[in-house]
Amino acid sequence: MKKLGRKALAVAVAVALGAGVTSVVTAPATASVNGGEAHGGEATFLVLTPQGATVDRALARVAAADGRVVADYRQIGVLVVRSANRDFVADTAGAGVESVASTAGLGTVLDEGHTVELTPAQVAAAGGDPSTEPLFEQQWNMPMIDLPRAHTVTAGSADVVVGVLDSGISSSHPDLAGQIARDKSASCLGGVADTTEAAWNPTTSDHGTHVAGTIAAARNGVGVTGVAPGVKVAAVKVVDNEGYIYPEAAVCGFMWAAEQGMQLTNNSYYIDPWQLNCRNDARQRPVWQAVQRAIRYSQSRGVLTVASTGNSHHDMAHRFVDSGSPNNGTPEVREVNGACLVLPAQAPGVVTVAAVGPTGQKSYYSSYGQGVVDVTAPGGDSRIRTQGLAPTTADAILSTTFNTVTRTDGWGWKQGTSMSGPHVTGVAALALSARPGTAPGQLAALLERTAVPQPCPAGGYDPVPLLPSATDYTATCQGGTRNGFHGAGIVNAYRAVK
Repeated sequence: MKKLGRKALAVAVAVALGAGVTSVVTAPATASVNGGEAHGGEATFLVLTPQGATVDRALARVAAADGRVVADYRQIGVLVVRSANRDFVADTAGAGVESVASTAGLGTVLDEGHTVELTPAQVAAAGGDPSTEPLFEQQWNMPMIDLPRAHTVTAGSADVVVGVLDSGISSSHPDLAGQIARDKSASCLGGVADTTEAAWNPTTSDHGTHVAGTIAAARNGVGVTGVAPGVKVAAVKVVDNEGYIYPEAAVCGFMWAAEQGMQLTNNSYYIDPWQLNCRNDARQRPVWQAVQRAIRYSQSRGVLTVASTGNSHHDMAHRFVDSGSPNNGTPEVREVNGACLVLPAQAPGVVTVAAVGPTGQKSYYSSYGQGVVDVTAPGGDSRIRTQGLAPTTADAILSTTFNTVTRTDGWGWKQGTSMSGPHVTGVAALALSARPGTAPGQLAALLERTAVPQPCPAGGYDPVPLLPSATDYTATCQGGTRNGFHGAGIVNAYRAVK
């Protein structure tokens, strides 16, 4: 097995259904694409202006440089502009403009791996507890966060809307069709909100559909149950048809969630092809500033941002040498220091989530870090062990799926910090349902305060090494009750709502 790519936020378990053959796979290699040039030869630019000041001078400079404003986020001093002028950056420099950056080449691949789907026959034969959902018995992750007891208190309020910033949500899925806030859903591709239903539905990825099911799949006697089946989810599409996330789409997503009155957003991705965004790098500084402005604005409007740490197995609290970024071109070797952050996971005020498997220990792929990870949640941990135990889907997360080839809805397994994040978002939605009006900071503190502490494993890491690349996953767990692998602990739905 080769070491996991740094861009991955979901790792897949590939299974030959019915044949009993199981293996862990990494996602396919990424392809390069110039994002801004996908618009008729025009490149896309982020133009940053002084916050709190008028944008009139910036608009004038953009017009004079043959630019076309496609999105005006003057609330945070960010303009999304398209232009075919190769000298656009130089031509807009001056009073009223802080910085300008082309986003061409800054697309990050959403590497969600492959879904292992249940066949219709398997769904029909699942049985399960009819008082819950037919597939609930295969959702080991839900009892782990004490969900059955939490649902005796609340299953969530329809007044709570969660923005799923991802690849879209299938509006036809029987477990999700009634859960979607369609009037608040939009595609943010290109940095511009498009509210047509076709725009925010999935096209080439079912990642967002899987995430949405973990958060809010309905209790309707069909399929699975979500953590908070009583709340609503809004599809906020930030992943394009090639599987890339561009900074302007993420900025649009945070702004859209804020303006639509959402209380939570789930983010299972990182922004731009460098795994960490460094404010001391001129190429990345405008992205760093624009994204953090958008997150801060959403927080000021009552939105709590939940984000996954990623599957790179990095210690995010210490310096390391990044030799795998950017992921869409020739990698550069650079030392990553305190000026560099994983966005949105390490932005101030964001709830940062790592992943655990069925044993409650850190998943082998999950990034970690003392003072970085706030809480952890089930993300799956299918692996090959030296004892000869084969990984199975029983170690991954079962949720809703959408087959983008056959265009059919279903259920299946994925694993990754992409899967742990929505558990935390769902628990936050339950807590907010039980305590309406709770501010984002208070809600984040509640998640940590009610989490169940998970100690570092003996020896600092999982005593059952991976085969054949155990050395690739050596990690040291630092801290005591609150530590770098698990933060404050595994989120607990019942403790959060009781």
